[in-house]
Amino acid sequence: MSKYSFLLAAILLTALLAACQPNPTRIDSTVHKPEGQSSTTSHASNTHSDNHNGSIHTDANHNSTKRNPSEQNSMNHSEMQSAPNAANAAYDLQFLDTMVAHHQSAVDMAKLAAKHTSNPELLKLAEKIAADQNQEISQMKQWREKWFAGKPSALNMEMAGMVGSMRAIDMKQLTLLKEKDFDVMFVEQMIPHHADAIAMSQEVATRAENAELKLLASQIIKEQQAEIKQMRDSQAKWLVN
Repeated sequence: MSKYSFLLAAILLTALLAACQPNPTRIDSTVHKPEGQSSTTSHASNTHSDNHNGSIHTDANHNSTKRNPSEQNSMNHSEMQSAPNAANAAYDLQFLDTMVAHHQSAVDMAKLAAKHTSNPELLKLAEKIAADQNQEISQMKQWREKWFAGKPSALNMEMAGMVGSMRAIDMKQLTLLKEKDFDVMFVEQMIPHHADAIAMSQEVATRAENAELKLLASQIIKEQQAEIKQMRDSQAKWLVN
């Protein structure tokens, strides 16, 4: 074989071997990115995300429409509204649902004391208010389940003292105050709040049907009258010092 023939044969062999090699780019495209996979996966992911978000939104709206008005965000006391047809419900049910909401607002106020004052007298009073009224809330909820199971909310803002109590509470302002400033405003708001609870409870003697409810109302009157006196005595002392 001549020199030129050998060279030509080598060139042809090299070209033949190159032609037999698979395309690296095509392999990568086929194995790692099959045609249509990216768009399909993206679509599935977006569909799942849309359904998930939609489900959350729907559930949130569903829960919102079912929420008992007495279970509204307790911090937004001034925004509390009567339940539909509350005034037409049995009086005992109105009292239970309305007093639970009223008590809860007092508990919310009392809980602030732990972080906003170091006054041992006020701390002790706030702890007592929270403990007593939480216990009464629990009792009223048990009675509601026993006497009025399945009944819609009867929260009635027109009951004695209810509107005034909610509007008088300024939780936002209370959270901005500390020490003596907090102490003074706390009693300034809690005294009329207690007075309204007493006014609401005084109606029970002549309007309620359940003897247990009448006994609870008399207990609320006695407890909160004593606490009003204590707060007024403290208020006079704090304003002077």
